[in-house]
Amino acid sequence: MKLTFITSIFFLILLLFAGNTTAFAQITAPAQPGSDTIRIIQIIQGKSLREKMIDSVTTLKTIAGNVILKEGLTLFYCDSATINSQTNVLEGFGNVHINQNDSINTYSQYLRYLGADRMAFLKKDVRLTDKKGTLYTQELDYDLKSSVGNYKNGGKVVNANTVLTSLEGTYYANTKDVYFKKNVHLVDPKYDIVSDSLLYNTQSQLVTFITATKIKSKEGGDIYTTSGTYDLKNGRAFFGNRTVIKDSTRTYVANKMAYDEKSGIAQLEENAVIRDSVNGYTILGNQIFLNKFTNSFLATRKPLLIFKGDGNDSTFIVADTLFSGVEKRDIDGNKIIKTDTLKKTTIFNLRDSGNTALQHNNNLQKKSSLDIDWLKPITPIKKEDSLFVYVVEKNNGQNNAAIIDTTKEAALTKRADATIAKIRDNEKAVNQFPIDASLKQASTNGKPADSLFNTLSEKESLHNKVDSTTFSQKKITHGKALKDTAIRYFEAFHHVRIFNDSVQAVCDSLFYSSEDSVFRLYQKPLLFNNKSQLAGDTIYMFTENKKAKRVYVFENGIVINKANDEMYNQMGGRTINGYFKDGSMDYIRVKGSPAESIFYPQDDDSAFIGMNRSKGDVIDVYFVDKAINKIKFINNVDGTLYPLRQRPEDQKYLKNFKWGESRRPKSKFELFE
Repeated sequence: MKLTFITSIFFLILLLFAGNTTAFAQITAPAQPGSDTIRIIQIIQGKSLREKMIDSVTTLKTIAGNVILKEGLTLFYCDSATINSQTNVLEGFGNVHINQNDSINTYSQYLRYLGADRMAFLKKDVRLTDKKGTLYTQELDYDLKSSVGNYKNGGKVVNANTVLTSLEGTYYANTKDVYFKKNVHLVDPKYDIVSDSLLYNTQSQLVTFITATKIKSKEGGDIYTTSGTYDLKNGRAFFGNRTVIKDSTRTYVANKMAYDEKSGIAQLEENAVIRDSVNGYTILGNQIFLNKFTNSFLATRKPLLIFKGDGNDSTFIVADTLFSGVEKRDIDGNKIIKTDTLKKTTIFNLRDSGNTALQHNNNLQKKSSLDIDWLKPITPIKKEDSLFVYVVEKNNGQNNAAIIDTTKEAALTKRADATIAKIRDNEKAVNQFPIDASLKQASTNGKPADSLFNTLSEKESLHNKVDSTTFSQKKITHGKALKDTAIRYFEAFHHVRIFNDSVQAVCDSLFYSSEDSVFRLYQKPLLFNNKSQLAGDTIYMFTENKKAKRVYVFENGIVINKANDEMYNQMGGRTINGYFKDGSMDYIRVKGSPAESIFYPQDDDSAFIGMNRSKGDVIDVYFVDKAINKIKFINNVDGTLYPLRQRPEDQKYLKNFKWGESRRPKSKFELFE
């Protein structure tokens, strides 16, 4: 009996004081409610072990020195630890490390672990990592059953070059999601994000926006959204709920947005708006595509273009499709360095919805709609389909006649011979342009003189001619050399309608360039001003400060001025030059072989005298108070004055007469329908 007691004391001393001696023990945890499973905490290692009886049923074990504990597949490391056998509570002190299934590692300086609930409460320099991102905080409640951790006194997650901070947060280890709440701040090499709440996945690096959020781009520009996702790894963003994007010059708004950083393509859906404060235009549409790299956009689904004018005098343009791009010129102005190419290389699912994106005769067929899944990363579609491409090359020095700025010659301050001489000089300069010849050639080939042809190469070839000048000529336009600059242009396709308080117009296609501020109207264009209508194969409307200054009609031009419901003043010829004053037609010159006129003169009491049908080489028309006041014929004049009741039916109208008042836009609100 004595030997047995001495032997027991010897083994106890050896266990407590022998250096680097491993201690083994186990504690049986109570079974979980509703479960037959018994959790066992094993003491794997420790330099010393002590047991103390707190009461008759409670034993407190103290382990010190390189402590290693194990529960199932979870390992606990610390400098020292105590285990309450009755409550199954573990406390760890100093360099605490929890290794959960060799996939999630948590570090701190203090641990309180409730074995029955498998809840860990960690304090001081807490760090949790899942091999993708690392969570830093001072206090963390971590549920080992569900692998969910919570912090309530500030924390941050670092993943590669991305840092997220917030006052509160919840980490879901199984899905690698972190839910950040209160004063959330995300810092990324490209973006700075501030929000009240957001979700972040450390594995996919996908940020999900669930409340009001401001995203500031390091390249400039702010994004305001309340819902959407941003893929930090692949550079794809999806936004909903009327997101707003602002940069130094533009504002973008839409119910839904999507953007791919690699391709530079953005898509705006549902009541989309682009507002350019510097260039003074606004684009509206239910679908808009943008190319960041080429600075272009394509608007479909009832698009509307607004050019901001002085006061409320803005110009509104609608069409089936609106396109805008930028032409870059070299320092000599001789060549377009690069025109726009808007490619349909997107990150979106392609679905045929029957919506027309752009029709370009036989080249561009019906395009399908782009459908977006706003909360999931989407595999890119590799197919590339060019929506619009046109490149204008240098004219190799041909047709290098100096070009006079006809718009500056247009002012008519006096109706005198000197003024008419100036007009003739202008027309001589206009006749130097290869416009008429090119259009005649196009007409003889059986093709309309417009911007829509069967092949892009045909359009490129004719565009050189219709633009009136070669680029070597344009560099001296307005009496000064062009600098290395970018020129924005706009194109509208099919069912084009234009409304301005002064001028309204309709046509099939339109081209406008900020270089010369000229609206080029193609295919059956009509232009309305007060009670007058101008028509022809092609119409150019020159503007200054967004106001109509001059109009030029070539081939089959006709001016119709409504005298009353049964009588129309008409002037027709090959070309028409008209000039505006304070938004109203002031003077028109008609040229032809011959130019023809039907005019209803009035006496001093405004009573109609008869119908005058005349012709000549040139017809000058003068307006007073928005009505025709006088007509003057020049060279080879021939005419007949018919009494009103003796007008021959076959002489009442010129060949191309067609009153198109029904096509005329009546108000800007009509264009929004």
